[in-house]
Amino acid sequence: MKNHPFHKRVGFALSGIVHAWRFERSFRTHVAFAVLATAALVVIRPAPIWWGIFVLTIGAVLAAELINAALEALVDHLHPELHPQIKIVKDMAAGGVLVLAVCSLLIAVLMVLDV
Repeated sequence: MKNHPFHKRVGFALSGIVHAWRFERSFRTHVAFAVLATAALVVIRPAPIWWGIFVLTIGAVLAAELINAALEALVDHLHPELHPQIKIVKDMAAGGVLVLAVCSLLIAVLMVLDV
């Protein structure tokens, strides 16, 4: 499965994003907030540096949510029964997404205060 051409690897990645969109409510929620934030930036027209920070932050949150969803799917497949250690792993991954989401909100506040 290694060393596929670039276009196939991009296809695999897009397939994962589509799957997350279809089956992961949290991913759809983050995308919705990203769209709302983009609309807000269009309205308030911040300096270009804020657009760069915005793109990096939103990208990080969405990437973290994709990684979290992948980890949860793998763990659920390998060990479908409830287990306290697996719960901790899944909670920690979700916590990582939460940290990034809160940081993105703080960045939004700083941007509004700067404009």
